[in-house]
Amino acid sequence: MFADLFQLKTRRSPDGIDQAFVTEVHISRPVPRNPRVEKVILICWSLIAVKHVAVIWAVHHYAIPFHQLWINVPTFMLGLLATAAYYWKE
Repeated sequence: MFADLFQLKTRRSPDGIDQAFVTEVHISRPVPRNPRVEKVILICWSLIAVKHVAVIWAVHHYAIPFHQLWINVPTFMLGLLATAAYYWKE
């Protein structure tokens, strides 16, 4: 409807009307998740958990003069970013 109104207003000939219609549609299925990569992600998260426990133990046992979150938070955030990037991709 709008195409006809624009043609009426501009007084152009209908030469390019064939190009305005969809001739073909391609549908692609999403790629299934790789179970090997998900297993690696799970292993990495378990290693991060072990590291968190080890850092908390070391800071309390050896009386290190900083809080354990200075080490644990960046590790957790980087793991969260990497996991979100894998699961969020389309």
